[in-house]
Amino acid sequence: MKLLSVNVGKPRANPWKGLSATGIDKRPVEGPVAVAAPGPKGTGAVGLAGDRVYDVKHHGGPDQAVYAYAREDLDGWEAELGRPLANGAFGENLTTAGLDVNGALIGERWRVGPDVVLEVSCPRIPCATFQGWLERDGWIGRFTEAALPGAYLRVIEPGDIRATDPVDIVHRPDHEATVALVFRAVTREPGLLPRLPAVGALPEDIRELARRRTTA
Repeated sequence: MKLLSVNVGKPRANPWKGLSATGIDKRPVEGPVAVAAPGPKGTGAVGLAGDRVYDVKHHGGPDQAVYAYAREDLDGWEAELGRPLANGAFGENLTTAGLDVNGALIGERWRVGPDVVLEVSCPRIPCATFQGWLERDGWIGRFTEAALPGAYLRVIEPGDIRATDPVDIVHRPDHEATVALVFRAVTREPGLLPRLPAVGALPEDIRELARRRTTA
């Protein structure tokens, strides 16, 4: 298991949400990239040096510090979309190889390279920017149907990372809530919601959503 690339956003216009810019256009960078826990959500800060988000209401902050997507899943989407998808094409910071990102457990911890430890926090939820960026009508629905969302991660131990760094799973919690299961629960399969409130590593807003929908 390893990083194929570390990707940092290049700001560009965002006509799909009416915002001044978006950071979804991620490009692989050479050399080490510093990773640290960002400040609170609402500032635009994320975990990788040189990167940021512009939809500060929905993105960024400690629970969405780093976004990972598997190269194997990008390859599958290439076949369906009929076009090449470069590393970073889905707006991911980390393009991985050999790692089951969607099968990762919430709260699972990865050591990336010698220093950095990241913790799986929640799935990515697709939005209008993602659909507009890919220029694919109906993309939000198709991405949701596939339930291959990729994982947001918290920064537990900071440091530098770079392409080719190994990724080792150093902790797996004692539950069955994977990234894919949480995604399915909060999108199309509400019957799974009762399994979420007890998953302590989930962001509090998702746990509260699960509690409200379960008791409604």
